[in-house]
Amino acid sequence: MRIAARAALIVFALDQISKVAVVWGLDLYRREEIEVLPPLLNFRMAWNQGINFGLLSDDTEIMRWALIAVALAVSAWVWIWVKREKTGRLMQVLAGILIGGALGNVVDRIMYGAVADFLNMSCCGIENPFAFNVADVAIFVGAIGLVLFAGNDRPASPRRTKTP
Repeated sequence: MRIAARAALIVFALDQISKVAVVWGLDLYRREEIEVLPPLLNFRMAWNQGINFGLLSDDTEIMRWALIAVALAVSAWVWIWVKREKTGRLMQVLAGILIGGALGNVVDRIMYGAVADFLNMSCCGIENPFAFNVADVAIFVGAIGLVLFAGNDRPASPRRTKTP
């Protein structure tokens, strides 16, 4: 499970560093929007009180703490599941990616009352009105990967040696 822990720590650090650098370092929380490579990549500030795309968005403290509890419960469940299944490296990395992302968003909810979303990508004449962050990408990649590779990623069997 060291692999999962390392992956979670790396994703968590990348998420928090990117938020500090962009939201606070580039003053995005006041500027609200910065064109980076328009229209492909822009920084657009959004404080998300709900889950993806603002679903379950509610400005009550109960919803904030409920979403924190759900994220922590899911993270614990994924950790225990991957540990019990004795999965290989890939599943551990995917679990760590998901957990690191979930914990990154939990920290935002605790510190700011909402998740700091700032990445906005559009393409091909379609303008995307939504913003997301590194943690959101990690949660998505981790969850999809766990679903796709569950049962297919087993640790290598120990080699048997012949006894004389």
